[in-house]
Amino acid sequence: MQLVVARIGRAHGIKGEVTVEVRTDEPELRLAPGAVLTTDPASAGPLTIATGRVHSGRLLLRFEGVADRNAAEALRNTLLIAEVDPDELPEEEDEYYDHQLVDLDVVTEDGTEVGRITEISHLPTQDLFIVERPDGTEVMIPFVAEIVTEIDLEEQRAVIAPPPGLIDDRAEIASSREPGDAS
Repeated sequence: MQLVVARIGRAHGIKGEVTVEVRTDEPELRLAPGAVLTTDPASAGPLTIATGRVHSGRLLLRFEGVADRNAAEALRNTLLIAEVDPDELPEEEDEYYDHQLVDLDVVTEDGTEVGRITEISHLPTQDLFIVERPDGTEVMIPFVAEIVTEIDLEEQRAVIAPPPGLIDDRAEIASSREPGDAS
């Protein structure tokens, strides 16, 4: 199974290094020197990582055969893809690969059907489940422990405890005014 593990950013310096937007929780495993990665577009690869280092909080990689800034800049926006055994699990408990979560049924704690996970959106602050409801509409559910209370891979379901207004229109509106106060 193929997983996108990073996207190449702009060139850094004159020796062929590039910045990398990491898209894996295991960069030390997937983006280590010697790793051979396929690419999207395929014409850019495969690429073998020669070196990696962190500079000012960003991961910098250099690939074999990419020796100057021009060659590095030509790789900009290329996706790096690692081949992963589909039975492999993340190192940490309560961590999941996207392919394990997509197609899970989503239900509330009382068993009410919400829908099916169609996509995982990775945002800077948190991940979101994109859930297709039975009527074809979509709802976004933050993948945080307070809301997603259980992931059961054997039963192929995610159990949620949604706050009011997340999956329905029961939002509670807080007001400091008393009812009927016109001021």
